[in-house]
Amino acid sequence: MDSEKDSMYLLLISVHGLIRGHDLELGRDADTGGQTKYVVDLARALAERDDVARVDLVTRRVVGPDVSDDYAQPVEVLSEKARIVRIDAGPEEYLAKEKLWDHLDTFMDNLLNWLNGQQRMPDLVHSHYADAGYVGVRLSNLIGTPLIHTGHSLGRDKRQRLLAKGMEQEEINLRYNMDRRVDAEEEVLANADLVITSTHNEIEEQYALYNHYRPDSMVVISPGTDLSQFHPPGPDDTDPEFGQTIARFLEEPRKPMVLALSRPDERKNILTLIEAYGESPELQERANLMIIAGTRDDIREMDRGPQTVLKEILLLIDLYDLYGKVAIPKQHRPEEVQEIYRLAANSRGVFINPALTEPFGLTLLEAAASGLPLVATENGGPVDIIGNCNNGLLIDPLDKEAMVEAMLSILGDLECWQRFSLNGMEKVREQYSWQAHARAYMSRIKLLPRGYKPILEAQPSKRPMRYRDRAVFTDLDQNLLGNLEGLQQFNELVKDNRKCGTFGIATGRRLDSALSVIKRYAIPRPDVLITSLGTAIHYGQKLTADDFWTEHIDHLWKPLSVRRLLDELPGLKPQKKSEQSRFKIAYHYDESEAPSVEEINDLLHKRDITCNVIHAFGQYLDIVPVRASKGQALRYVAQRWGIPLENILVAGGSGADEDMMRGNTMAVVVANRHHEELSQLVEQERIYFAEQAHALGIIEALKHYDFFESCELPDSGGS
Repeated sequence: MDSEKDSMYLLLISVHGLIRGHDLELGRDADTGGQTKYVVDLARALAERDDVARVDLVTRRVVGPDVSDDYAQPVEVLSEKARIVRIDAGPEEYLAKEKLWDHLDTFMDNLLNWLNGQQRMPDLVHSHYADAGYVGVRLSNLIGTPLIHTGHSLGRDKRQRLLAKGMEQEEINLRYNMDRRVDAEEEVLANADLVITSTHNEIEEQYALYNHYRPDSMVVISPGTDLSQFHPPGPDDTDPEFGQTIARFLEEPRKPMVLALSRPDERKNILTLIEAYGESPELQERANLMIIAGTRDDIREMDRGPQTVLKEILLLIDLYDLYGKVAIPKQHRPEEVQEIYRLAANSRGVFINPALTEPFGLTLLEAAASGLPLVATENGGPVDIIGNCNNGLLIDPLDKEAMVEAMLSILGDLECWQRFSLNGMEKVREQYSWQAHARAYMSRIKLLPRGYKPILEAQPSKRPMRYRDRAVFTDLDQNLLGNLEGLQQFNELVKDNRKCGTFGIATGRRLDSALSVIKRYAIPRPDVLITSLGTAIHYGQKLTADDFWTEHIDHLWKPLSVRRLLDELPGLKPQKKSEQSRFKIAYHYDESEAPSVEEINDLLHKRDITCNVIHAFGQYLDIVPVRASKGQALRYVAQRWGIPLENILVAGGSGADEDMMRGNTMAVVVANRHHEELSQLVEQERIYFAEQAHALGIIEALKHYDFFESCELPDSGGS
């Protein structure tokens, strides 16, 4: 490339887990596994290319006595052009991914604040897993750049497996926040320009469960392997250090090794492997079994899932009296993993992955690159790997006899072992290196449709705000209206503080209807008027229309298709013409006759219609473009005018207002609007539930936040 401007700035988002550039704590918990290694390796590999100017891997910043200080560093350099950037969101301490959902809007707002301080906006956003997809959809919609997504694992697939195990639907949702996860996955599939998967199985069997399944927007690009780390044994590997750790478990440490390496997770099916080994005297005679199942200090202090698996492993070793034949070390350092593979390869052993299902199987590539033949589950990614490399055998993971037969057939045939070993090393280098992955990645990215117009770079320069460093935005109707005395007091407050505070209205009404109400009740003319549920923005006394916003939200909008589908449904009656607009399709909603909102969303998704469905007060249903909502319009205005979201007070109270109220804005729900649609926001730190109704509730919130003075949360250190 001739200059940095000609090459791409790539933003990768991976919210959960503990991510750093060295000594990854793989297996520490369910969130710190293969995905954390994948995203770090991907960032490094992409940054090596000439057509990439910069790669930022964004994750959540974590501070606490139980984690390394590394995770508290705002920025960590990976290489000359790659960094890990850590963004604050929610409590400082480490949280499991299931507990992060309420903090993702804050993550998005803080990430946008950080991006505003950079020299350029990213050329594309690549989200990893559903939580990052939630953030990625909103960020890419706001800044107008393509969205790439990698799921890593999928909620619908997990829900099916948990139901099959006998877990109740309600318990699944409570424990895993499954409804929110699946909704986020549907949303990201509807919005993503490209979905990158590891295997064809992932596309055909897992993504096919989704309403927004679009195989033409999906591509298989297998993860890479670091060949500088994972390579066959050399002259110095005849007696590696880790061999001494293993030798203390074994009576005959020189025998070939059957190596299994995974988290202590029931789905990894290690227990069946031990049963198969324990029931085969011939396999015990031929080989030792080495199980690397994460690290542990005290099994009693582990989470219930891994604790149960490890206890069962130890009980089975005792049941089959496998002492001296099975090695299961408590600890290993991350850098010792490559040594473990070479130790097994040097013994002319095999690597086995007996998982019930394996989305991809990165350990298979690492083992193959180290010269180990493979025995692996026939369910998932190993089908592609072994099919491409011809370096092992596929098995039914529930068939113990077939598992034993496959291992013995390789261990007992030197010619077969050598052929599988050489094939694996050669094909991994050709097809599964990180350089090959990055090459395929960039080739596919360059095929995406051109013409994207980054909204925050293409817009006019920000309006000079002088001393206006804060803003109040409120809905009309039941927020401002309903108490004339309170409205008069609010109007006076707005007028008295106009020099420091911007006044905005965000309403579902059309422009003409909103202006009529504003005039009738002598409400001050707002500086910003967001109408028709965020589909139109006007500024100042002259009501100057924001044409760029109009162009921006037209993305993927199919109003005729929406009307054709929904007009036929029972319980939906179009509202009067004065409530309809170019970008807003409005219905009266009769829940006793109409399909549920979830079913309506499903119908739209199945017809490949990408939009926002907004249900308010149990009786209104509005359809707007996917890039339009009150919250997205508010954030766009905040960007244009340079007002920090932390200095914006939002008054709302229905489902239509929720995305304005989540994240970094200060918010109030006035007493008459304590509606069940916002009941899930009660514990949110930045949302105040007022005791008074209508405009008096907004005035109460202005005092609560000391809005026209310190403008901050009570008892906080600042806004």
